[in-house]
Amino acid sequence: MLAQIFAVVIFAAMFILIVMEVLERHIISCVCALFTIILVFGVGMHSVPAIMETLNLHSFLEPSFWYHTGEAAESASGINWETIVFIFGMMVMVEGMADVGFFRWLCMCIAKMVRYKVIPIFVTFMLLSTILAMFIDSITVILFLAAVTIELSQLLKFNPIPMILSEIFCANLGGSATMCGDPPNIIIGTSLGYSFADFIMNTGVIAAISLLFVLLYFYLIFRKELLADSAKDIDYSSLPSPQSTIKDKKGFIISSIIFLAAIILLVTHSVTGLTVSTIGMLVAVATLLAAGKKMLHLLNQVLLFLYLLHLLQ
Repeated sequence: MLAQIFAVVIFAAMFILIVMEVLERHIISCVCALFTIILVFGVGMHSVPAIMETLNLHSFLEPSFWYHTGEAAESASGINWETIVFIFGMMVMVEGMADVGFFRWLCMCIAKMVRYKVIPIFVTFMLLSTILAMFIDSITVILFLAAVTIELSQLLKFNPIPMILSEIFCANLGGSATMCGDPPNIIIGTSLGYSFADFIMNTGVIAAISLLFVLLYFYLIFRKELLADSAKDIDYSSLPSPQSTIKDKKGFIISSIIFLAAIILLVTHSVTGLTVSTIGMLVAVATLLAAGKKMLHLLNQVLLFLYLLHLLQ
């Protein structure tokens, strides 16, 4: 009974402190986690095994953490390190891609492809947000996509808010469509043994149908404003070329290959037997090796980026 009381009190205190914004949320979470280990498992339960089971560090030594050949056993005990390792690995890859200018290049290519017309950019960026969020965390997608959208809005003289709002909705849809799109999906997939294909055939279908309604809704809502912006005179010759956004051509090619390899590994993981933690570790190591002397800088950027994500969530 004492353990349950401690747990409720700690949870309530954490919730109140986060709402009141007394300290940074990650500090509050870590302190409350420490108190949970000491008071709930230590004082309340007097159980060291319960602490070890919650920390779940032994999972790193299990072969099924890195590779599986059959159905994954249902498990919901302890920290899901498989999800954490995968997210960290993908963050390293994404930061490497951003560092060489991949996302700016991709957005500028699409904008140029539709001849810098506001409405086509509006629609294609919604689709791009959906597709990227199927493989990268949706908040990460929005952070990069919104930055490029604002840059384009300054060059093309349109209001970026409608476009960013639509991108947010589409990123959430894309994230819900696959196993690796959002952390809850990863946790469900790794715990219950669902594959990438299982999500695509179920949540993916719902997301695709929802996307059609979202596209139509935002187009009808912002159509007049977008048409007004499209009528503005723009000197297209002054716009930057997609090639000028690439900071490191060699790094760009390597990052693109790593991203493509990550997608292939994720789509085929049920066939190859590789777990998402293995895939995350592989893309992280490949990205760090490709970074060379910039490895430490890249890791610092990833840690900063994870901190910013925590503040936004």
